[in-house]
Amino acid sequence: MDERVRFVARLLDGEKMAVVCREFGISRKTGYKIFNRYKDIGIEGLQDRSRRPQRYANQLPFQVERSILQLKREYPNWGAPKIREKLIRQFPAIKPPAKSTVHAVLDRHGLVKRRKRKRYKAQGTTLTSPKTPNQLWCADYKGQFQLGNRRYCYPLTITDFSSRFLLACEGLESTKEQFAFTVFERVFKEFGLPTAMRTDNGVPFAAPTAFFGLSKLSIWWLRLGITLERIQPGKPQQNGRHERMHLTLKKEATKPPGYNFLQQQERFDNWLDEYNQERPHEALGMRYPGELYRPSAREYFRPDPPEYPYHDRTIQVTYCGRICIGGRKINLCRAMAGQHVGVREVADKIWLVSFMEYDLGFFDEDESRVEPAANPFVPKKLLPMSSV
Repeated sequence: MDERVRFVARLLDGEKMAVVCREFGISRKTGYKIFNRYKDIGIEGLQDRSRRPQRYANQLPFQVERSILQLKREYPNWGAPKIREKLIRQFPAIKPPAKSTVHAVLDRHGLVKRRKRKRYKAQGTTLTSPKTPNQLWCADYKGQFQLGNRRYCYPLTITDFSSRFLLACEGLESTKEQFAFTVFERVFKEFGLPTAMRTDNGVPFAAPTAFFGLSKLSIWWLRLGITLERIQPGKPQQNGRHERMHLTLKKEATKPPGYNFLQQQERFDNWLDEYNQERPHEALGMRYPGELYRPSAREYFRPDPPEYPYHDRTIQVTYCGRICIGGRKINLCRAMAGQHVGVREVADKIWLVSFMEYDLGFFDEDESRVEPAANPFVPKKLLPMSSV
């Protein structure tokens, strides 16, 4: 309001519109709009105007809304389809509201019982103990620590399970997935692809709100043909070899810490070379990890979209994590954004959603979200694992 008053006052003093608009940082179109509003209405025309619409498109008449609530009170077990049909019979002369509109009225008045969606609970997967390199890699973040410039460093480490070869030790600014993608892609290009990857259930390896904890990173691994292995929550000993390496890393490469990321990464690089090529390992018969490890024969590639020849159709998940089919928007999960899924009708108006060879869940004609199927990654009984 004060800015507009000063703007108009300068124009009334005889200053040019272009000059005043330039100083106030607005276009001449906006300047003339403000000035004309002042000339038409006066000082009140400079006040903020309400942006509330004067009318609402397709607003439901209050009589119809009242009838919806009355029918719900009379028939508390009825849902929106039955109530809508009753309205059509009672008010044949008006345009009947959509089922979604009736449902929205009931929901607005607290008359809809919401079913709680089952939250994914991490359980772990089957764990293997391969004897040859590249059958299993392990990845984790060593606990963050503060650098000399008071910024936090999050070291991402990747090791080969059988040879204990340290494939990467990268100091990152956070555990955000975009940083992890860069590290893993570089490692895949240099050493090839493993058969399986073992991690915990934390970000970015898993997503607690997505289907079966699938994150964008783990979905990428599946696309590359890498099997997921996850330890049980609260049991770091199931990734004991990797945790033991972290203890050595902490003692020899982080105390004292570097002043900045460049200095700290130089320490990580020097320590990685020493760990792989100079440090005898007792569990390896005092041999070096570099003497046992060989790069994988599986070369890194950019995967093609999966195909679903036995499904009714293939659909690309939208940016917001939805499946658009037949004019409907079915909520899946944001982690699947951009991925291609298969949709197949498995019963009368019941559809199955699959990603690659994994069945994610089902949706019907009424629900606008996919309900999870049985978790394909959780075994009936976990295999026992030693701590190292």
